[in-house]
Amino acid sequence: MSTPERLIESTRELLWERGYVGTSPKAIQQHAGAGQGSMYHHFAGKPDLALAAIRRTADEMRATAERALGGTGSAYERIEAYLLRERDVLRGCPIGRLTMDPDVVANDELRAPVTETLDWLRDRVAGIVEEGRERGEFASTLDAQAIAATVVATVQGGYVLARASGSTAAFDTGVRGLLALLFAATNPSAKRT
Repeated sequence: MSTPERLIESTRELLWERGYVGTSPKAIQQHAGAGQGSMYHHFAGKPDLALAAIRRTADEMRATAERALGGTGSAYERIEAYLLRERDVLRGCPIGRLTMDPDVVANDELRAPVTETLDWLRDRVAGIVEEGRERGEFASTLDAQAIAATVVATVQGGYVLARASGSTAAFDTGVRGLLALLFAATNPSAKRT
């Protein structure tokens, strides 16, 4: 792995663990096994490197979500696949955690990939719900945007509750509850037997 790659990957890991303030240039350099000169040769400074790391994390999150959401099956099954996919629940969401970081939220440039990713996820899920409505899988009265917001809120809130309790049970319970509500909104002919 090249030095810039090691720096970006180290920054991604440290941002997830420590947040922006807790991720010092020295910690990044030590984690990456890179000298100060190498870091500043490839990046203008910590904000530039953090932006590259956040963008990479955002791209990875979108790709992971798309593997589940873009799969085969009914609209319900694709949302179910996204909600039930394997996650490191107790570590939390690397993008969601950045929303709690005041230095990221206060910086328009650092916040942009976070906001864009969460907006993309809501829009992607809403599109799937709309597909399901159009195909008669979901009740026509289902509000696609509201369901999408609920899916994202359940996942992000589930991470918070799981971390607070030190157990994945709260996340799992929230997902099961949301799936039960969503299943109840499927048309009888679309329900699995």
